Amino acid sequence: MSKHITHWIGGRPVATAGAAPRRGDIFDPATGQVTGHVDFADVAAVDQAVAAAASAFTEWRTASIAKRTTVLFAFRELLNARKDELASIIVAEHGKVHSDALGEIARGLDVVEYACGIPQLLKGGFTEQASTGIDVYSIRQPLGPVAIISPFNFPAMVPMWFFPIAVAAGNTVVLKPSEKDPSAANFLAELWKEAGLPDGVFNVVHGDKVAVDRLLEHPDIKSVSFVGSTPIARYVYETGTRYGKRVQALGGAKNHMLVLPDADLDLSADAAVNAGFGAAGERCMAVSVLVAVDPIGDELVEKIKQRIATLTVGPGCNGESEMGPLVTGQHRDKVTSYVESGLADGAELAVDGRKHEITAEDRNGSPTADGFWLGPTLFDHVKPGMSVYNDEIFGPVLSVVRVDSYEEGLALINANPYGNGTAIFTNDGGAARRFQYEVEVGMVGINVPIPVPVAYYSFGGWKASLFGDAHAYGQDGVQFFTRGKAVTQRWLDPSHGGINLGFPTNN
Repeated sequence: MSKHITHWIGGRPVATAGAAPRRGDIFDPATGQVTGHVDFADVAAVDQAVAAAASAFTEWRTASIAKRTTVLFAFRELLNARKDELASIIVAEHGKVHSDALGEIARGLDVVEYACGIPQLLKGGFTEQASTGIDVYSIRQPLGPVAIISPFNFPAMVPMWFFPIAVAAGNTVVLKPSEKDPSAANFLAELWKEAGLPDGVFNVVHGDKVAVDRLLEHPDIKSVSFVGSTPIARYVYETGTRYGKRVQALGGAKNHMLVLPDADLDLSADAAVNAGFGAAGERCMAVSVLVAVDPIGDELVEKIKQRIATLTVGPGCNGESEMGPLVTGQHRDKVTSYVESGLADGAELAVDGRKHEITAEDRNGSPTADGFWLGPTLFDHVKPGMSVYNDEIFGPVLSVVRVDSYEEGLALINANPYGNGTAIFTNDGGAARRFQYEVEVGMVGINVPIPVPVAYYSFGGWKASLFGDAHAYGQDGVQFFTRGKAVTQRWLDPSHGGINLGFPTNN
């Protein structure tokens, strides 16, 4: 049955007005079939959502912190109870395997739980008797209606990097999810309503650049949080700040994993496969370049090839599948073109994902021949300057670069324009400590291939991977979704008074 996904505004579904509204197709990536349609918001629909958020802000900002945490705890319990249902929605529209979708939800829940501690997170400072009879204290207050623009690869987790803290701090939210897998956002909106969140505090508008541009320019939107490719992140940052908004825009990545000769090569090979091909490589923290310090290159590549050969690629709803399809046919074709360009540039194609066996049908017996498939692909002897090295491919393509020393590997990583995540595999503590100090990347893993920080730290890269000063969630998230106010107060004793035109001093 074909589904119809529309906006969620003011606590209820709201269809796009007009006789012939713009819509997009929703696909099942495993079969290539259209399973539904999603409405694309026009300017009027975005304005309606922002108006609902602005109206709700008046009440929500005055709600006690105790009330807000009650709603957050209720949302957390509902989400945890219905995580399998949400995971199935993600699998059906994104294509990732069910266990990966559950992992995504679990990491989002971490941020929800962090936001449940908002009474502690919003505590200000107080200085008694800063001057004679004068006390000074600081408070943090919400911004107002805020916008979140999230990508297709994590339709639940990435929005949850932002909206739990935004809501807990007293803001109201307009979420614009990816049009490729929109249903998760509406599911989350329904859970918020069931948890007792007042109507209008959490809104969802679907669409494309029309919706994005209106959110960036709307005078009532106070901040914008974005995750996506670097060119669009730059556009969001420059446009949003031009309209006077606070913006955090997390961009693309080309994450390197440096393997030193003393590393456990079995552990390293496992990590490279897990981090390179999980979610079909559609992760901003995926390892896409493995930097092997010779003489270990040949042995490490052989171990990775052996592991790739055992991977089961098939529909995400099939419990045996370890890697699913790519999100759309267009994206699959783009990623496949890098296989061809890598060969043309002279890289060695060690594993051709175009030839990987695909599970013939999903759990329900639906054929998968027309799905958006590309198996895990491995290039060896890749050089900087090749397109498979330079570009963020965002697919199951892992490139191996050979270097002769730690210093050469470090210089390669630091010269890359991206600075999102990196990892080093070694049994040498001194080398690991030197690497975490010298590498110019925002998130570092030591024998950890995907170093996504826990919820009470903050997520974000350096260089072309981040525009703006604030990382996602953690203390950076609290600072981003609030603004500080310093209050200086004096309550005069009746015996004091009089006129004194001199400049006040701290006596």
